Amino acid sequence: MWIRKEHASVSEISFKSPVDVGPLTSPDGSVTVADAASTTKVQVRAAADTAAAAALGVSYGRSQRRPDGTLVCGTRPDEWTIYGAAGQAAAISATVPTDGFVTVIDITHGRAMLRISGSNATSALNKICNLDLGDELTPDGAVFSASVGNVGCDLVRDDQGGQTSFLIGCERSFGRFLFIAVVDACTEFGVQVPAGWELHGH
Repeated sequence: MWIRKEHASVSEISFKSPVDVGPLTSPDGSVTVADAASTTKVQVRAAADTAAAAALGVSYGRSQRRPDGTLVCGTRPDEWTIYGAAGQAAAISATVPTDGFVTVIDITHGRAMLRISGSNATSALNKICNLDLGDELTPDGAVFSASVGNVGCDLVRDDQGGQTSFLIGCERSFGRFLFIAVVDACTEFGVQVPAGWELHGH
């Protein structure tokens, strides 16, 4: 959702996440859950023989980080999602050639996202995910879809600083529930759940 600032000009808009807590970290630092909804998300659909497909250069099920820090993911056959810093939708979209059968859409406002990182991130997610998230099946750079806490999600294994890390995106309306479900899975490792964010009652 995009919320216009009171008394602001038309061009001054800011993103409001469905999650307003966190990051939440276990006492030993083995797992951290952080909201990442403001991440720019640009969806590209392009035929395999287009300049866009060649420029993106990432196969289905894989990802690659560009020198500018954006992350290009082969989300589905002939479909990519590009993730970048907040507020960069126009700049990212401009990098995609649009000749031929190509669509480029800013989906930032419609998708919630979180990041879970740390040595216990995989163990926590394995409790609520319908796929095996071990290194053999989902190595760093893997892109896939799965059910997480009974929510249909797109995931990217995107390790940070040598630590296991997953980006998890879903429809915005499920964003709060997904965050609650993931945090609940981390309580075994000492993550404290803020009042009002408990799994029961949702």
